[in-house]
Amino acid sequence: MIRHTVVFTLKHAAGSDEEAGFLSAARALADIPGVQRFEQLRQVSPKSAFAYSFSMEFADEVAYQGYDEHPVHVAFVRDRWQSEVVDFQELDFVPLS
Repeated sequence: MIRHTVVFTLKHAAGSDEEAGFLSAARALADIPGVQRFEQLRQVSPKSAFAYSFSMEFADEVAYQGYDEHPVHVAFVRDRWQSEVVDFQELDFVPLS
């Protein structure tokens, strides 16, 4: 299992139509084959500069690569992520076992 998480900040104001549009468009990522447990989260701690998180799981590296190369993901990154996200960090974890 791979847990893929991105934490990020948008250039849009919280509660704005632009924020809602970005988050709505991102829901399409959940429908990509191999994506499990897709979540959109909002930061509530003052200890982090990032405002949002997307988190999802994949059964294995093959499923993760399929997601990364999927046309819906590629288009979302190109058309929305690159122009609307001002800062981010990507985290990919596997269980300690």
